[in-house]
Amino acid sequence: MSGLLRLVPDHPGPVHDLAAPARPRTGPRWAADPVDELAAELAGVCAAAVHPDEIAAVLEADGLTGEQITERYGRADAFALAAELFDRVPRAHPEPPPVPDPWQVRPGRFALRSLVFTLPGLGYALAAPLLAGPPGAHGLPVGTGALVASAVTAWTWNQALAHRAYVRLAAGGRRAAARCLAVGAPLGALVATGAALALPSVPPGVAAFAAGQALYLAAATALLVLGHERLLLLALVPTAAGGAAAHAVPLPAAAGPVLLLATEAGALFAAGYAVLRTRRETPPPSGPLPPLTASLPYGLFGLGCAGLTTVAALGDAVTGRGTGGCAASVLALTLSMGAAEWLLYRVRSRSLAALGASVTTGGLLLRAAGVLAAALTGYLVLLAALALAAGVLWPPGPGPLAPRLVALLALGAVLWAGLLLQAYGVAWLPALLCAAAAGTETTVLFLGAASPLTAQAMTCTGAAAALLAAATVLLGRLTTHR
Repeated sequence: MSGLLRLVPDHPGPVHDLAAPARPRTGPRWAADPVDELAAELAGVCAAAVHPDEIAAVLEADGLTGEQITERYGRADAFALAAELFDRVPRAHPEPPPVPDPWQVRPGRFALRSLVFTLPGLGYALAAPLLAGPPGAHGLPVGTGALVASAVTAWTWNQALAHRAYVRLAAGGRRAAARCLAVGAPLGALVATGAALALPSVPPGVAAFAAGQALYLAAATALLVLGHERLLLLALVPTAAGGAAAHAVPLPAAAGPVLLLATEAGALFAAGYAVLRTRRETPPPSGPLPPLTASLPYGLFGLGCAGLTTVAALGDAVTGRGTGGCAASVLALTLSMGAAEWLLYRVRSRSLAALGASVTTGGLLLRAAGVLAAALTGYLVLLAALALAAGVLWPPGPGPLAPRLVALLALGAVLWAGLLLQAYGVAWLPALLCAAAAGTETTVLFLGAASPLTAQAMTCTGAAAALLAAATVLLGRLTTHR
């Protein structure tokens, strides 16, 4: 009975007590029967009760004795009276209060992230004086391999570092995350620079640009993890302005490197300032940390993404088909990443709503599949629109547009589905599938077994199908949303 008392609201006093003053009549005037009067008085309690014993508990808590019940209401005891009250008052269970949605976010922040993902690409145009040289393997400029090695290494390292920093952020607060970044970011820049210099015959200009690229990516990782996208955007202003001007008028040979140095210095200063300032914050109590190996699949996923994107960017050039369409595809892909992140939040928000609206596991699975399909469709439509718009600046190479668009959408689906699974803590599956897809595409490309677009479309479609199937099953589980 004591358990039932906690399920009902407090009542202002006894229903009837011979030793207490009479309660003012609150029922309607037509309630001549004392039980009708009592039912009107306890209408809220009776309507919300799921069993007569809840009403009996309220009657006993109000001090109503068995003798009083028999004398006034003509019933044997509190349980008989409660049963009659339960029958007389229709059920009207109140709706539970709305649950706060922790995944409601404003899209403006993700539009800003799209810019900071895309604008660094203008640095390659400004770095033309540093990267100029005779053609090397596959007709690409000498040093292209060093730049690719540096970028892929930095992408892999920084994906793992970002995960580790977010883990430290959750367990020990922003100060712990800043300490992780203060050690990991410079070390990652050193490793990425070493990967570029390890290749033979790297021109000095390429080596300098590779080192600057590694330092910038390390600084950008620190700023993004700590939530300083605006500082990073300010650091990118020189590169953005120079890249826009280079499309309109020729720039002096020294202008590009100077603007790149300005962005580099700004990003490093902003990252150093953010990390040092955050390390002075008062740390909250620290929780347990997973082992370092927990970040390994995130680094492997970064390696797979870097490989897939590199093949998409250089596949046509390696096979002698030009680079215009590839540039448009990469531009569209980077611009879409902000929207991709925002849609991940939308999936989590809509999945919670689907959980609340479902009464069976099958219903939840169907609703989760609908949420996933709507989000993926929205992302691919946006990616296609961005690709068509980017094609105005970089017209596609020879051949029809449809295969290039299909290949790009397949790649976008792989990256988005992999990020979605990672957002729910499923790390190894997207890491292994993306790494396998990148390895397959690279092998097919250098063996000449198929065109780059065909290899990309077939490989990424298969990987995307597997990732989306896993995501559908995951979202259809009740335990996923706890």
